[in-house]
Amino acid sequence: MRDLCLAVAAVTALVAGSAEAADLSQPAAAPVLVTPNPWSMPNSAFFAGLGASANAVHFGSQDVYAIGTSNVYQNGVLVDYGSAQGPAKISMNSKFAFAPSLQAGYYQRFGASDWLWGAKLTYNYLGATSTNNNSIIPQFGSFTNVSNGVSVPFSGPAYVRAAQTTIVQEIDLIPFLGHSFGRTMVYAGLGPTLSQTRTQLNGLVGLADIGGSIVDQSGAPQNFSNYSWVIGGAAMVGATYFLGSGWFIDVNYSYAVTSRHTANFASPFTNPNGSTTSLGTLVGSSAWRPSTQVVSLTINRAF
Repeated sequence: MRDLCLAVAAVTALVAGSAEAADLSQPAAAPVLVTPNPWSMPNSAFFAGLGASANAVHFGSQDVYAIGTSNVYQNGVLVDYGSAQGPAKISMNSKFAFAPSLQAGYYQRFGASDWLWGAKLTYNYLGATSTNNNSIIPQFGSFTNVSNGVSVPFSGPAYVRAAQTTIVQEIDLIPFLGHSFGRTMVYAGLGPTLSQTRTQLNGLVGLADIGGSIVDQSGAPQNFSNYSWVIGGAAMVGATYFLGSGWFIDVNYSYAVTSRHTANFASPFTNPNGSTTSLGTLVGSSAWRPSTQVVSLTINRAF
């Protein structure tokens, strides 16, 4: 019996030792390292990019209102005075232009979902100009003879050699919502826009039809130019595709409309003609509202 117990104890010790040796012979399992996919879209990022855009600009029409006043002197003595005024609608052609394009912004996912939010600031230098040549602004008024006080009605068309409207540059701030699909994102947004415009009336001359004869009342042609910054609204849809290492391509379409704005102009004139001299003013305004459609392609870096 004593020998049997010793044998069992020996076997138990041998088995235990073998198990410990087996445990010591097996190396510890190495931790699994997860390497981020360099081709995937980051969960959040600031970004900036540059590229080019194709722009279609609709200029609408210039709603012009002009007023001309005149005092006529003969040998330094006032003999007549009068004025004429009237409106005109000058239609402007639409224009197509290519332009450089810049953008910068930020986006972030909503938690662990594929939905995200963000905002971008875009800049396009358009430099698009529409010109309408040889425009006529019909005007009607009267002149009064100082000696007898009699007023005589007359028409006085104003001639404009070239009426021009220009969108110089456009800046859009677009908050957006988007959805990611792997390394692709689609998005849409609405926001304010700020555009620099220029209104020009070149070669303006005030004329008068007196007794069937066209008379140059204002003398040498005058040029008027007005720069304005106007606000508006823009809508945008777009898509991005990540190329890897934080670089991505962005393609978007936007439609923007500015608020209606008015450019004012005024200038005195002197028109000598022998012993007779006309002194007066040319005063007026031009109101218009442009809209733009832009397709932009940029290469961007996410940070």
